[in-house]
Amino acid sequence: MNIKIAKLSFCIVLSLLTVFINNAFSQRSSLSPEQLRCEYLENPNGLDELHPRLSWTLKTNDNSKFGSAQTAYQILVSGSVNSLKTNKGEIWNSDWIKSSNMQLISYAGKTLLSDKTYYWKIRIKDDKGNVSAWSENAQWSTGLFNQSEWQAKWIGTDQIFNPAIADCNIWDPWLRKNFNVEKKPERAMLFLASVGFHELYVNGKKVTDDVLSPSVTDHAKRARYVAYDIAPLLKNGDNVIAIWLGTSWSIFGPYIEKSRPNTPIVIAQANIGGQLLKTDESWITHKSPNKLLGTWDFGKMGGELYDANNYVSDWNAIKTDESGWQKAIVYKPNLVLSAQQVESNKVFEEIKPINIVARPDGTFRVDMGINFAGWTSVNISGNPGDKVEFLYSERSQDDITFALHSAYIIDKTGKGTFRNRFNYSSGRWITIKGLKTQPALSDIQGWMLRTNYKESTSFECSDPLQNWIYKTVKWTFQNLSIGGFIVDCPQRERLGYGGDAHATCETGMMNYKMGAFYTKWMEDWRDVKGTESVVGDMYDTTWFHKGSMSGRPLHKGILPHSAPTYMGGGGPPWGGIVVSLPWFIYQQEGDVRMLNKNFELIQDWLAFLKTQSKDEMLVRFGGDWDFLGDWLWPGATAEGMNNNKPQTVFLNNCYMVYNFRTAAKIARVLGKNREALDWEKQASATSVAIHAKYYNGDDHSYSDRSMSNLAAALIGEVMPEPLKPLVMKRLEKEILEIRKGHINVGITGGAMLFKVLRDAGRDDLIYSMTSQTTYPSWGYMKENGATTIWEMWEKDLPGHSLLHSSYLYPGAWYIDGLAGIKKNLDQPGMQHFVLRPPMLKEEQMTWARASMDSPAGLIKTFWKREKGILRYEITIPPNTKATLQIPLTEAGAIEGGTSGLKEAGKKDGFRVYQLSSGNYKLQFKKG
Repeated sequence: MNIKIAKLSFCIVLSLLTVFINNAFSQRSSLSPEQLRCEYLENPNGLDELHPRLSWTLKTNDNSKFGSAQTAYQILVSGSVNSLKTNKGEIWNSDWIKSSNMQLISYAGKTLLSDKTYYWKIRIKDDKGNVSAWSENAQWSTGLFNQSEWQAKWIGTDQIFNPAIADCNIWDPWLRKNFNVEKKPERAMLFLASVGFHELYVNGKKVTDDVLSPSVTDHAKRARYVAYDIAPLLKNGDNVIAIWLGTSWSIFGPYIEKSRPNTPIVIAQANIGGQLLKTDESWITHKSPNKLLGTWDFGKMGGELYDANNYVSDWNAIKTDESGWQKAIVYKPNLVLSAQQVESNKVFEEIKPINIVARPDGTFRVDMGINFAGWTSVNISGNPGDKVEFLYSERSQDDITFALHSAYIIDKTGKGTFRNRFNYSSGRWITIKGLKTQPALSDIQGWMLRTNYKESTSFECSDPLQNWIYKTVKWTFQNLSIGGFIVDCPQRERLGYGGDAHATCETGMMNYKMGAFYTKWMEDWRDVKGTESVVGDMYDTTWFHKGSMSGRPLHKGILPHSAPTYMGGGGPPWGGIVVSLPWFIYQQEGDVRMLNKNFELIQDWLAFLKTQSKDEMLVRFGGDWDFLGDWLWPGATAEGMNNNKPQTVFLNNCYMVYNFRTAAKIARVLGKNREALDWEKQASATSVAIHAKYYNGDDHSYSDRSMSNLAAALIGEVMPEPLKPLVMKRLEKEILEIRKGHINVGITGGAMLFKVLRDAGRDDLIYSMTSQTTYPSWGYMKENGATTIWEMWEKDLPGHSLLHSSYLYPGAWYIDGLAGIKKNLDQPGMQHFVLRPPMLKEEQMTWARASMDSPAGLIKTFWKREKGILRYEITIPPNTKATLQIPLTEAGAIEGGTSGLKEAGKKDGFRVYQLSSGNYKLQFKKG
């Protein structure tokens, strides 16, 4: 008996000693995990990914230490919080894995089940072998993995869109269903997909503050569902669920599909304590007071009409008079249901008017102070039945631009508030018609809307113009990002152009956390594959899928010029974004799955380009709007379209070579060496053909000797290697001498130009172009009162927008050029990056400061040039390293804390240092 007690006592002591030792290690660890993410998202709901990827960053507990690193990690996943507290990890216990990796680690536990919540946490071992404390708990919930799990039915109303009239005939419908709950559940996830926007209410309360859900999707093929946790709003006994649908994308021409009605529809279901709540023919519907103005088409995005006389105050309450309601209609569209897997839209940045002017014609002109895309709210009063109209304009001289307008009909109370719900406006000025008394400034509000991705980066410098461009580029970018894709403009088209994406995507990645956003957009590109672009009226049945550029399935690899929207003109650089964007994401995030998922798409696109080639070169193909090259360069409107010009054939061939070279790199990463070799050979053969036909030996230029084609030649690397510095020298002459420091390119040419110059470290040439204040330049926009970046370098050309994606490419340069935080192209994912001060003179810029919450952690830099001394303050996050490059002319004696710094020789005109993680204050004297 005593022996048993002794053994038991020994076991207890040993257990306590183990706990004590673990706690001691935990206390001594220099690191702790934070920012836990699943598929790039924080605690996401409704993922339909069977092997979601988990990521984290590390926080140091000792700011004086250098070289803090992760040497191993352990992940636990449990089916409950209580289980996770006991460190069981019954769903997945990775055990200790020796690795410094902390990004996009694939879940490898038990098979995930649909409609479940999983809880996880992480701990790590640091560079001393000490164990960190467990991270805070994180979670994700799953959606429905199989289409067969959907037992709900698609429902809607009998209102079908009539394209023959100027304004949509559909009143946005309400739908509702009463049900009983015997016992309020702890968890009840409702999965809701709609064609057209939706709002979800439970017992009269809106479930989330999301707006304009779901994300924009190709509704000819797919509907994305959003997962809502409705348990907190349920109660024992009677309950009601209500849905408000908005017409919007449900009537978009390119989404016409025989099995789907051109009207908003919805499907939803939830398991509530074993009871399946689902949409079906038992639901009832009623017209709401809200309807779309316009027809959701090019130049006809319109606005909203709200007739307050039709509002039913208890439409979403448990008890309401249902006598005027009708039975919902069941539809059977042939749509794939999948999870949204990107942040929803949110309301941001409240905007207050700065001035109201009463005009002689009885209207009121409101100046909101800034151009923006979003919602407005206006308190109004008048006689019952009065119609108050709101006209939106980007231009001070015009009452309305792009036919954007909304209206409100006053009810018997004589007052009300107009506020957007299922559409948005874009502009700076509002003209109000039909009001009898002037509103106060406090009666009017505005909000910018966008996808709810997180900001990651800040930047400022000693040059006020550069600060203005940076802030204005970022503001413009945000206003273009409603719905999980980047549009060209929010007022006229709302199309996800691939060509424009070249001008925006790296700006986005360097300044925001865009992993989920671009993952979703690439799924859109896979959806639209195999269909030509659309330019025309898809409701014209004599032309739809029959005429040129009518959305015909011409080749399995052909791509329209926009996704998921199909419409609009473009050329090879538009479709070619399906090669470039996955590669940029891989470089930024280290996302190999992104490359794998899109490899077939890349293969098919390149195969299509080969079918349009002759004698190793791409030839003019497609309809009138299918072969654009550079677009919106200075004077482009006066010169006309460039489809058939030799310089366009040249640029598109150079871009095709760039596609082949990039695709070969992707193939190498994936171990697909046969494809890589084929594409490398094709790139070389086309380069030889291009050079032979278009090279101008007298001045080392190409084709028409333009800035865009010099950039195209360099990005495609079509010249023999010895000629590359000579072509770059010719580009320098084009910018500094011929154009007197000004830019002379458009969207695609500009994106190529800035990519070439950023990669070459030619900050001096970019600075020259961004520092101009005369036409054409960003400074010219500022001098002319711009608050957003324009579509054209010219201000007042008819039909062109003043909030556009065209010239946003400097946004990336401010971070990897002026701030000097550069990706290490040999080590994707930012765990090893490059730091380098810009190649500028002290009189051009004296200092710059930036912080970047990169995929691997928070990077900070501050450099200052003063009286021949370069000062550098740097923060390298834990578990990362940096290569610091200092120009030899400045790399003399070094002072400051150099404990984590090692000199690594000289290369390409720089003295190179390797920096481990930590905080540095360095000072370099001229060499």
